[in-house]
Amino acid sequence: MPETPTFGRYAEIPFDQMTPEQKEGYRAVTEARGRLPGPTKIWVHNPKLAKAAAPLGAHFRTGYSLSEREREIAVNVICSKFHSAYPTNAHERAGKAAWLPADKVEAILTGLPTSFSDTREQVVYEMAICLANARWVPKGLYDRAVEALGHVGVTDVICLMGYYAMVSMTLAFFDVPAGAEGMAR
Repeated sequence: MPETPTFGRYAEIPFDQMTPEQKEGYRAVTEARGRLPGPTKIWVHNPKLAKAAAPLGAHFRTGYSLSEREREIAVNVICSKFHSAYPTNAHERAGKAAWLPADKVEAILTGLPTSFSDTREQVVYEMAICLANARWVPKGLYDRAVEALGHVGVTDVICLMGYYAMVSMTLAFFDVPAGAEGMAR
């Protein structure tokens, strides 16, 4: 008989019932993130994945090449692409908390065009829209992105979006609703 779901359709594993490998994955995530957020609650079931994903997720929290506003532009574009309620709701709030105008966040989430007066933010938005819609990156956008963000910034946008595509697909598959808390840890 399947266990009762605790996080969307997913039945979380209590720590005392985890395998030694899952406990290692749990520790890797909590050491990297300080807690077990969103999709990592699910990824712990696959400890090799949890141990690989934790440092990448931690990279995108602080101390990298993008501002919080730039990060939230890219994350909102990709999360809304997958119609995943949990991360889209969380990053709608995070975008507004980062002082992105509410009308711009809402345009991103609904798929309406918007623009930003800041050159870097505009380039991040254009890159995110282009990549999320599986479009060819035109030379002009490539040149503007490299000029505005440098190669480090460009690769941070790309990999941030890849990471949040993984986050969004995980949470969409397990139908995790906005604001779900899961097991207390």
